Amino acid sequence: MKWLVTLLLAALILGSWFFYQAAENKVTAKEREIAEEQRKMSESEDVDYDIEDRIESLKGERERLAGDRTFSGILVTMLSAGLVGVLFVVFVLPAMAHKFTHAIYDSGEMVQRDPMHDAHSLLAQGDYEGAISAFKEAAKSDPLNRLPWVEISKIQRVQFKDPDAAIATLRGALEGQEWQMNDAAYLLFRLAELYDEDREDRTTAAAIMAQVMEEFPETRHSANARHKLHEWGLM
Repeated sequence: MKWLVTLLLAALILGSWFFYQAAENKVTAKEREIAEEQRKMSESEDVDYDIEDRIESLKGERERLAGDRTFSGILVTMLSAGLVGVLFVVFVLPAMAHKFTHAIYDSGEMVQRDPMHDAHSLLAQGDYEGAISAFKEAAKSDPLNRLPWVEISKIQRVQFKDPDAAIATLRGALEGQEWQMNDAAYLLFRLAELYDEDREDRTTAAAIMAQVMEEFPETRHSANARHKLHEWGLM
């Protein structure tokens, strides 16, 4: 449809241009005729009313043809503007929009993909292996973010029913990165939880709580670890 409109406008412009040129040629011819009649009248010794009448008639025809020429020029201008507008809206504007969209959403310099978002999407779809791989990529891109390792351990513990793999994941995360205090304490508490609830190894869980108290004394993490040991009757 857009090509049909474009071709129709182009044909109308071409036709109007030919009409304009024809009117221009006729105006020029009439002006030559008027000039010739005026020359004859200037050379005549007597007033020739016939020549004057012809000149007036020719001038009238010239004005009419000039009006046709002006109308054709306006028509060509309007149709050309319409064609430019159609071409802009149909071809140029979509290309610009596509380029702008591509620059915004596909450029690695302007907007980076969010690996955590990809991982959660895969998790929601039930693709647990894919989610684990995506969470590992997220951990690589943001090494100081504990969440990817926590999410991986949850998948291994809940979906795969493999607490040993979850424990290995958390231990690997703790040993492979120099964590901030809050992050390290959080991972240690999750590790102790796995030992106590899934492995039923409270001795190791208590040792991890003692590690928290030793590494982060006089902090809320130490107080929470002490409280947990009281719950277990080990203080």
